[in-house]
Amino acid sequence: MATFLYRLGRGSLRLRWLVLALWVLIIAGVATAASTLQEETNPSMELPGTESQEAFDLLEERFPAMDADGASAQLVFQSENGEPLSDESNRAVVDEAVAAMQDSPQIASVTSPFATDEQGNPVGMLAEDETIGVVQVSYTETAMQLDEGTTEYLKDAVEDARDAGITVEIGGDALQEIPIGGLTELIGIAVALLVLVVTFGALIAAGLPIVTAVLGVALTTAGIMAATSFMNVSDDTGTLATMIGLAVGIDYALFILSRYRSELAADGRIEDKRARAEAMGRAVGTAGTAVFFAGLTVIIALLGLSVVNIPFLTEMAAAAAVTVLIAVVIAVTLLPALAGFAGKRVFTGRQRRRIAEGRHDEKPSGGRRWGGFVTRHPIMVGLVGVIGLGAIAIPSADLELGLPDAGSFSEENTARRAYDLISDGFGPGFNGQMMIVGDLAEGTDPMAAAQQVTAELGEIDGIAVVGRAVPNEAGDTVLVTVIPETAPAAETTNQLVHDIRDVLADDEGADWAVTGQTAINIDISDGLNAALIPYLLVVVGLAALILLLVFRSLLVPLLATLGFTLSVFASLGALVAVFQWGWMGDLFGVEQPGPIMSMMPIMMIGMVFGLAMDYQIFLFTRVREAYVHGADPKAAIQEGYAHSSRVVVAAALIMISVFAAFILSTEVFIAAMGFGLAAAVAFDAFVVRMAIIPSLMSILGRAGWWIPKWLDRILPNVDVEGEKLQRHLAETRAETGERELVGAAK
Repeated sequence: MATFLYRLGRGSLRLRWLVLALWVLIIAGVATAASTLQEETNPSMELPGTESQEAFDLLEERFPAMDADGASAQLVFQSENGEPLSDESNRAVVDEAVAAMQDSPQIASVTSPFATDEQGNPVGMLAEDETIGVVQVSYTETAMQLDEGTTEYLKDAVEDARDAGITVEIGGDALQEIPIGGLTELIGIAVALLVLVVTFGALIAAGLPIVTAVLGVALTTAGIMAATSFMNVSDDTGTLATMIGLAVGIDYALFILSRYRSELAADGRIEDKRARAEAMGRAVGTAGTAVFFAGLTVIIALLGLSVVNIPFLTEMAAAAAVTVLIAVVIAVTLLPALAGFAGKRVFTGRQRRRIAEGRHDEKPSGGRRWGGFVTRHPIMVGLVGVIGLGAIAIPSADLELGLPDAGSFSEENTARRAYDLISDGFGPGFNGQMMIVGDLAEGTDPMAAAQQVTAELGEIDGIAVVGRAVPNEAGDTVLVTVIPETAPAAETTNQLVHDIRDVLADDEGADWAVTGQTAINIDISDGLNAALIPYLLVVVGLAALILLLVFRSLLVPLLATLGFTLSVFASLGALVAVFQWGWMGDLFGVEQPGPIMSMMPIMMIGMVFGLAMDYQIFLFTRVREAYVHGADPKAAIQEGYAHSSRVVVAAALIMISVFAAFILSTEVFIAAMGFGLAAAVAFDAFVVRMAIIPSLMSILGRAGWWIPKWLDRILPNVDVEGEKLQRHLAETRAETGERELVGAAK
């Protein structure tokens, strides 16, 4: 592996014009595909095979007039000074809004708060004191398929009502928008550039990792746009791919470029083009091998999310995995080519003079001093690290999972204000209505089935309202609307869904199912929780095998995995404290503490595991390199950290800054994910990899590198420390020297 990558890195620098041309063609091709094939993303979260999804599909089939899949809007009116909305002046405003919405483009139905059925029974949503009422609007198209003119029409109708002196807020998904990125990415890139400038001391060298990372993310983003033409793509897919792509893209380029500068400085022939090609070959052959396996662990961790069998989650993970793959390929091909164009300017003039004078200081002593401190006080360092992370992890025991609703939005959001008004006027459960769908057995009387299910539902605790059971035209399906007493994200609502299913499971006359967005969200959460253990087994098992190949040790993969577990629980603890309990919520923009999004733990485990193994590989390949070349275990740790700790610290700071910038997102899920990943990287890089793991390896000594001889014989040698590469280079130099001697003799 190292020899192949050596040739690839050297060849990419020497043939830089060809490499650049190939990448320009690739970028142009993907960009063209994106511009011609892009379609709307899909905001829905579906879980095939679950009761709620199957019932939703049945509802669309048996009640087509309902437009169950269409967008909805709730115009929530609140009168001023406690006056009833039924007063003449107030009602005139509401009726005018209803009439206006009936003329809206793409409209399916409009229900006034004052609406009644044929018998005169109220069917609209009007609060008991009549100060709050809801105009319910349904559209023929999904939220992402609504024309701009349709949404503007909705906003204008609401503004007209507000101008008349009545408070009006808009709930539902009709105004749902795809979050627009830009600011968060720019902040992360700016901080990364600052760290790179401090690390390299040269602006051009600092800019190369930024350029390659941005190109990698741009390629993935364009690919996602093109993919929307033949598959459903979630709104958040591109955001997560950008988050991961920027972080690993900068880090991978940083590791290779740092090794290249070190090799070139050690050689001293900065002006020699052949020397630069050789230095790049050695850098890609050594650091590039670590990048390859680090990227492989991240890709495995991300693709392992497919075992959860949730399409939108698999799509997000696949997009992020492709981003990582592109980052690896760019780091070992395009980066060497760009470094070739930069030439000697990867160093500043001052740095070049120091190297020419033999005063090269690319190997800082800070890492060696830290390695020495850890190896001299391993028990103290290890205990402080473990106890500290353990204390931070304590809140994770109170982790509550759920999927966010409008109640978690900012109070400046009209959907959040509409949510609050509905809760005040009708009760929190009216924000999470559920539908009970009955697929009747052949010969079953639909009216009898309707009466029976209504009676059974009326006996279940936690239900505020049981609506009138409605059969479809064919008489083979019955639909009942149920209003819970509690909010959609409440744990009691979760239990209510399961209680309803248990009560209706024994009905022989119909196959009953609970659906609606609340039930779908609950089923997604249950599916994620059930898949967590299988996912861990698959990902940890495969990654442990990779680490076994890389380090040829039984204990290093074990310690790496245990350290990762500690950092994940600590980051979950920090996430619970801030986003669930609200500690320091103002500092991180948490306006409404609540349950952690269900997919957060499994996605954090997937991404953090891969990233944690990155640092394990980058740090301990240099430690192993020193160990296999004869250093004792403690000296190997000091030597490895002398070479790698500075660049790993820089890489961690870059990754933390990229993730932390996403805390500024208005999307709760993205903000929480950014916070969780930033915390996890900080804990894992600075506490686990820089303190706990070296302290334990120092205590274990040579036992830490033990591997059974039979296992050592059957494992393929991936040569991550470049030992075979060094022999290859030595043999090449010897053959070259012999040819030169023979030529001189002739």
